[in-house]
Amino acid sequence: MNFEVLTLFPHSLEPIFASSIIGRAVNKGVISVKCTDIRDYTLDKHRKVDDAPYGGGYGMVMMCQPVVDCIRAVKSRISGSTRVIYMSPQGSLFDQKKAEELTKYDNLILLCGHYEGIDERIIELEVDEEISVGDYVLTGGELPAAIVVDCVSRLIDGVLPASECYSEESLQNGLLEHAQYTRPRVFEGLEVPEVLINGDHAKQCRWKEEQSIQRTERKRPDLLEKKNEQSEEKKE
Repeated sequence: MNFEVLTLFPHSLEPIFASSIIGRAVNKGVISVKCTDIRDYTLDKHRKVDDAPYGGGYGMVMMCQPVVDCIRAVKSRISGSTRVIYMSPQGSLFDQKKAEELTKYDNLILLCGHYEGIDERIIELEVDEEISVGDYVLTGGELPAAIVVDCVSRLIDGVLPASECYSEESLQNGLLEHAQYTRPRVFEGLEVPEVLINGDHAKQCRWKEEQSIQRTERKRPDLLEKKNEQSEEKKE
């Protein structure tokens, strides 16, 4: 999969995509991540990309020309199915289900807004979808774009060592993941549950399933309620 991040601050993201699991996946050629500077497409000699909003208001708005030209230039050099996404607090809420949906595309173009946002005509002309990472406002779309790249890329075959690395995680099946333990067996008087040490794989699986349900009920009862509703809908 190819990720194209369109931003005014590419240098703020490049270290993130060059590090850890994402960086290794890029080096192996499993995924590609490219950050493009929107300012490179402005026709203004001072590299201006924003202007005051019509109708008044505080702050500046990113202009159509540089953003639209940037999106179209990126589209012209890639092939395959492509989804243009604007990272916006007004978008639909990003979750694990949405991440799975996005893996179906060959390319994701992630547009990062700044200031007071972007000219609405950019959305009308070039954006397929708006996505929000939460009901709060950030200074720009760079961190949300990084979240989408990280979440979606780890679902791509070859990014993680095995599919079990993500298929059994929190939220993947609508529930939170069971508790995890490693050495030492006892730490400050707290012991690892005996079931995880006795070697009985069947009992361990049952324990993990029970733990998953209990932790979800305790920490995120809304998820359990949603999962139960979905199960009832399938029966109908």
